[in-house]
Amino acid sequence: MATPFNAQFDQHGRWRRNFARRLQQLREWLDGHELLDAAVAERLQRLQAQVQGDKVMVAFVAEFSRGKSELINAVFFAGYGRRLMPAGAGRTTMCPAELAWEPERAPSLRLLPVETRAHASSLAEWRLRPEAWQQLPLDVDDGAQLAAALARIAEVRRVPLAQARAWGFWQDPAQDDAQPVADAQGLVEVPAWRHALINLPHPLLQDGLVILDTPGLNAIGAEPELTVGLLAQAHAVVFLVAADTGVTQSDLAVWRAHLHAGDGAALSRLVVLNKIDTLWDRLSTGQQVHAQIQRQRRAAAETLGLPPERVLPVSAQKGLVAKIGADAALLRASGLMPFEQALSDGIMGQRQGVLRLAVESGVAQLQAEVQRRLTIQRRDLDDQLAELRSLRGKNAGVMASMRARIQQEQAEFDASAARIQALRAVQARMQQTLLQAASGDAIEDGLAPLRAALARRGLKLGARQAYATAFEQLHGTVERWLTEAGELQQMVAASFRALNAEFGFSLQASAAWNVQSLARDVAQIERGYLHYLGLGHALRLAQAGHSQRLTRALAERLTAVFASAGQEVTLWSHAALAQLDAQWAERKRSFTRRIEAVDRIQQAASSLVERIAELDAAERHLTALQQQLAQLCAQLLAPPAPQPAPAAHDPTPVL
Repeated sequence: MATPFNAQFDQHGRWRRNFARRLQQLREWLDGHELLDAAVAERLQRLQAQVQGDKVMVAFVAEFSRGKSELINAVFFAGYGRRLMPAGAGRTTMCPAELAWEPERAPSLRLLPVETRAHASSLAEWRLRPEAWQQLPLDVDDGAQLAAALARIAEVRRVPLAQARAWGFWQDPAQDDAQPVADAQGLVEVPAWRHALINLPHPLLQDGLVILDTPGLNAIGAEPELTVGLLAQAHAVVFLVAADTGVTQSDLAVWRAHLHAGDGAALSRLVVLNKIDTLWDRLSTGQQVHAQIQRQRRAAAETLGLPPERVLPVSAQKGLVAKIGADAALLRASGLMPFEQALSDGIMGQRQGVLRLAVESGVAQLQAEVQRRLTIQRRDLDDQLAELRSLRGKNAGVMASMRARIQQEQAEFDASAARIQALRAVQARMQQTLLQAASGDAIEDGLAPLRAALARRGLKLGARQAYATAFEQLHGTVERWLTEAGELQQMVAASFRALNAEFGFSLQASAAWNVQSLARDVAQIERGYLHYLGLGHALRLAQAGHSQRLTRALAERLTAVFASAGQEVTLWSHAALAQLDAQWAERKRSFTRRIEAVDRIQQAASSLVERIAELDAAERHLTALQQQLAQLCAQLLAPPAPQPAPAAHDPTPVL
């Protein structure tokens, strides 16, 4: 049964696969016509990596027993004919679980033991230590084996409350309603696992979808890297509340602590009013039940500060049953289809639009790069034609004079090698300075005041001031980095203009990268983390392990942002030098061809007519190549055939 989200994501996957196939065709065409120089090859590689490496993360967040895992089953895995993610009454998702596909790994479930919380190492560091994870193979052809293996995500342990708090759970005794109930031996229940990684070759996961299933508030707050890392980077966040209870105090605590954001981020938030089937009542009319659902919808929207259209009534359980049983009426009543449509059109549509705009820009730059190469060849052909046509009826002395002039031009051009070498040296030095400023050491230096404040015992009363000091230093680093990046771009552009004027190059500096994105990203990280240093998190911060994990997560986010900026500098710099190398080599070949042509004509007068005819044919060939290039680039950007969208329906109870 085709559904909106699956259909649109599958359509996006087809576009990506078609793009990869057409990009390979373009590569082969360029190589076959000797147009695949280093600059063009690097742009092709960047386009391929940009499309193939694109991931879309959808995070499902809620308190316990709101139906997150059931909604994941209903939207993504109903095709298996059974539940895959553990779902049912009570607490089922006990640890965060990521579902994705890494083709270099076999289908598997990897589980990180909860004991690793006793160490300050971050999740990113634990990911690099495969021996620390318990790994179980997954049989993708056996739904029962898959479900049984994934059920291990819900495993729990019983430990003393002191041990649970040492691992980061229930660290605020003031929240009486959030405290666990100890058994007769004084033990409390905690997740057996800290994190789960599910590697599954599901079609949507193969196309780049990543699903994050999170546990409740207590477990979310215990893992700083989850809240300030994965959730902050998710392209879509789906927050679930129960239709019968509405937004509870614990729901509101999750929303305010981890999901409430400004207008920009609010576009990536969807709220699901789940379990509307609990309101279906045979003693009430369909209109009465529908009105009750709409009242709960408006109340939830008002409490969370969202427009009502971003709160969607759903019964995930009935939607899953309807999909498996191909019950169209029940599926319509479940409200699952409007939710998938909202996820598809709003969030997925925005993400795909951003990727395709970036690809369009990359293809335009690639086409311009090849076009410059063809323009240089056409200019050289025009120069040769003008020279040869001027030789008609001339004697040997004129030809010898022309040969000497070409050799003199060649000698003058060879002098550009020293200028190019000087440019390389200056560019390499400036690039290295930028990369050092964006290194992990520079970030660690900036965070030193915060680390020192959080390392003190007891309550971290000076943490916010230390945080402000640390980011003041980081903002200064960003400002210096932006200034130096601008100077590098200006230096290369000025050098290109000088080489064009003095030696006849046709160099054009690549479009400047968006250096301002670094300042924006650092400011966004600063705002996102500040909340976790407030009074509401004071008791957690008093725990040495939690504060260390928080600063590690912060350092990793900043390192990733600075590393991305450094990579942009490196790619831009390589593209500039590759263009210069390609044009220098092409000009060298042009001088050789011109001298060879004059030598041939000196040996036989008939060679002049033949050579002019050859050059005329070469010009026509260049025109054909330019037309073919435009066609191939247009095919790269051709959108997939749109799929008809199903009509939206309000959830109507089945009575």
